Amino acid sequence: MENPIEHLDLGFVNYTQHPTNPKYIVYRFTDENRANSFRVLLLENKIEFEEDSEEKKQQTYTLFAIHQKNYKKSMKLNFEVEKKHKKPLIPFKILRWSVVIFGIAILLLSILSYCKHMEHLKQQTEIYK
Repeated sequence: MENPIEHLDLGFVNYTQHPTNPKYIVYRFTDENRANSFRVLLLENKIEFEEDSEEKKQQTYTLFAIHQKNYKKSMKLNFEVEKKHKKPLIPFKILRWSVVIFGIAILLLSILSYCKHMEHLKQQTEIYK
């Protein structure tokens, strides 16, 4: 019996094994700009692919089937596309740097507190000796 978890799609990644031909990997994009960027990169790198579209859950997916021999190259291209179109988690620079500075301040305070507590423990140990 086939492993049912193998074809389980939770949507964490945008690629999966081809449902009927395990020699192919299928990349899917809901964003047309990402799909166009991926297509351009595949053509530039001379990677053969088959393209299709699918309507599912009121969403149109652009699908690219690529042979497994090009898996590593296609994954690099996939990451490049994601990097190009990714939006920052915190969009404002000032807020981003504020979060970083706040995190560093908390870290420094915890280190300082640890050192002070160790001094206190050392003094307590010397008293009871």
